This record gives sequence, structure tokens and C-alpha cells, in this order.
Amino acid sequence: MFWSSEKKPSSIGDVDNQDAVPEYHGPDPDDVEVSCPTHTTERKLVNKIDFHVIPFLCIMYLLAFLDRVNIGNANVFGLSKELQIDDGNKYNTALTIFFVPYIIFEIPSNIMLKKFKPNYWLGGNMFMFGVITMAQGFVKNYSGLLATRFFLGVFETGMFPGAFYLIGMWYKRTEAQRRYSFFFSSTTLAGAFGGLLASAIGKMDGIRGYSSWRWVFIIEGLLTVFVSVFFIFWLPTFPEESKWLKNDELAFVKARLRADQGKSGAERTITWKGVVRVFKDPKIFVGGFMYLGLIVPAYGYAYFSPTIISGYKYSPIQTQLHSVPPYAAAFALAMIIAYISDKTQHRFAFTIFPICVAIAGFGILMGNPPDTKAKYAGLVLVAMGCYAAMPVIVCWFNMNLGGHHRRSVGSAWQVAFGNIGGFIATYSFVTKEAPRYITGYSISIAFVCLSGLSCTIYYIMCLIANRKRDKQPVDLGLSEYEKTELGDLSPEYRYLL
Repeated sequence: MFWSSEKKPSSIGDVDNQDAVPEYHGPDPDDVEVSCPTHTTERKLVNKIDFHVIPFLCIMYLLAFLDRVNIGNANVFGLSKELQIDDGNKYNTALTIFFVPYIIFEIPSNIMLKKFKPNYWLGGNMFMFGVITMAQGFVKNYSGLLATRFFLGVFETGMFPGAFYLIGMWYKRTEAQRRYSFFFSSTTLAGAFGGLLASAIGKMDGIRGYSSWRWVFIIEGLLTVFVSVFFIFWLPTFPEESKWLKNDELAFVKARLRADQGKSGAERTITWKGVVRVFKDPKIFVGGFMYLGLIVPAYGYAYFSPTIISGYKYSPIQTQLHSVPPYAAAFALAMIIAYISDKTQHRFAFTIFPICVAIAGFGILMGNPPDTKAKYAGLVLVAMGCYAAMPVIVCWFNMNLGGHHRRSVGSAWQVAFGNIGGFIATYSFVTKEAPRYITGYSISIAFVCLSGLSCTIYYIMCLIANRKRDKQPVDLGLSEYEKTELGDLSPEYRYLL
């Protein structure tokens, strides 16, 4: 679609000039003439956005996920044995306590993100969870490990929903999946990078009197702290607050997003009354179950795959190296699915296919084939299926939410509710069941099926809503303010299926 200085009505309402943003002190971008761009000009602008937004968020979340799951690598190098927590469920509890603050503070974090600007809020939290990661390398007992894991959850709470919320405010729905999947694949890259880095750090055992598992935390935490200092200034902010876009570019970005998603309502403060109003939509709850169903197997894999692989009689260093290929395969599948999904402008089928891949992987593992290569292939399929389906689910749900209010609250809710699965995952894989982990695999496959069912329900709900709106009159007498407040609940909005 093209825009000219004569503003034309979009499929979701006329573009007006009421979206003044207090934070912007130059000419109102809505008052700047929007020229009619060529396809090449639009592509160049999107490429410019890609360069300024995606790489920084990817690096930020790669380090966040690395600092969250590197405890699995550290455990291979003797963390549980040195801290004397290798009996019972103490190690599982140390994993679980991370999710307590991580779940509670998701929605408040996204509200603070909008209030304080993304670069300050996310960059500051990044600095703090880097410090906490380093502190894990100096703990002397189980209590110290629990304390550091808890505060790691406090400061990491806003990274994932905040980044998804931010990406969603820059791109049209039909071009967002590739960006979401590439960003989400930071988790797969973190898994691969973490395995390679841990295999190198493992050779530092005994240096300065510290065990290799301590160096895993110290070095990876120090890396995060170093990067965060620059990211406080470099992390992208919302389009309305960007300083690297010219006035005509900013006006065009806002116009193309309005035509696709409606007015953002960026200038309006998010209130708790508005938060409650979001939860009157039943699709919000379904979105939470879509994500919950995959969090259980995804975290189960992230935390326990090094231990599972070590059960295949590999040395600690070989275990770290064998943890890399599954993540690489997951990254490849995720990007292929994202590309096709954007091209076809469809999401549902691209959630179900990788979910089936994950189910096949768990089926192999539960069958416990005698061949180690077959078991390893099952792990690869699990990683490919889970980590390829999750970004499609999150993108589909988030990009169907219209406006700052519903997207900030909805994205945080989905991640917060979904991460309840972290409690389940960390207690599903218990030491006494090694190396088969029948309970863990059974619970994981059940939750993957739950995700598939939830995706189907969400698809049907969106399809019914679109068909119902197609039969309604175009003009219902709603003001532009009312349309903005309704977001995707506006009768002129159509959900991407």
C-alpha cells in the first residue's frame, strides 16, 4: 500500500492528525507531508529499521537467555556436587525460584518500559542481571544460590515481553514473523553459543582457585555487564521517540503502521483500569495457554539437555559440544517457517507443523531406542519443534493485538502466564529417573498437545470474529478515539489467521 499527502482511509479507519506525542519536540510527524514512496524506498526504510532494532534486541536477549540457562552447563561441571545439592530436588528448586519474580513482574515491567523508555529500562535491567550472574560464581552454599537465582528472575523479567512489545510497534503484521523468529532464535543461538563457550571455559578449572562451573557464571556475567553499558544508549526505543529517523521517514513509518494496525495510542498513559479491561477478551487467556504448552518442553530442554546428553556417556566437554547442533537445527527451521509464514500471510498451519515435529521427537525419546544416535535425533527434533513453534505463536498473538495498551499488557500476560510452565518443567525431570526421564517426557508431550489445541481454538475465535465483522456495517459511528481505545476489538480490525 502507498501513501500520499492526501491521506486516504485504510481498512481500519481514517488516519487523522491527533496522535501528538509529548516526548517528541520537533515538528509533528503527522503534519509532515508523506510522499508516495516506491517499493524500493519502502524496502530501504524497513532495512534501516531492521539495522537499528533487531540486532540490539537479539544480542540483549541472547545474553539474558544465556545467563538464565547457563546453570545447566555449570551443573555438568560440578555445581551440585560442590554445593552439596545433588540429593533430592534442591537443584530443581534453584531452577524454579527464578520464575517466581519472573512471572509476577511481567506486566508491571512493560508498563515501566513505556514510562521510562526501552533503552533505559531494558539496558538498566540488563546491567543488573549481569551483576547477579557474576555473583552466582561466588556463592558458597545453597542459600546463596537460591538468592542469586531469585534476583536474576527479578531483573530478567522484562527482557522477553519488552522486546516482543517493542518489535511489534515497528513492523506491519505481514512482515513481523521473520523479525520475531530471528529475535526469538537468540534463545537457540544462546544455547549453541553457551555450549561452545562452556566447553572452552571448562578448561579453566582451578584457575585462581575457582572451579570451572564458577568461571561459567563469572565470565558470562561479566560479558553481559560490559555490553549493557553501551546498550543503555544504543537499544532502540518506540517509533514516536526515535532520533535516527528523519521527519518524513517517521511520518511514513507511522502511516504504514496505522494502515495495518490502527492508531497506536502511544501518547496515552496505561492505567490499571485499562489493564483490567484487556482481560475481558477471552482470546487473551487462550494466548496464554498457547505459550504455556511450549514453555514446559522448551525449558525442560534448555535446563536438562546437557544432563540428558551426558547420560549418553559423553565427557563433560563433549557434552557441551553435542548441545550445539540441536540449537542450530532449531534456528534453521524457525527461519524457514518464518519466511514462508510471512510470504503466505498465514500463521496457524505454521504453529501446528513444528508442534508435530516436537511430538515426534518426544515419541522417539519415550520409546528409548537402544541406539544413542536415535536418542540424540529425538532431542534434535524436540529442539527444532519447540523453538520453531514458539516465535510463531508469540508473533501471531502479539501482532493481532492493536495499539500500545493491549499489546503491552497482552504480550506481558502471555509471557507471564506461559512461564508458569517453568515451575512444571523444573520438577518434571528428576535425578532418580535418569537417564530415561519418562515423567519429564510424558509431561512435556502432554503440554505440547495443549499448545496445539489452544492454537486451534485461537484460530477459530479469530476466524469467527473476522466473519462477524465482515457482516457488520462499515460505519458504526465510532470516533477515532473510540477506535484507538478498542484496538483490535474495533469492528474495522481484521485478525491475521
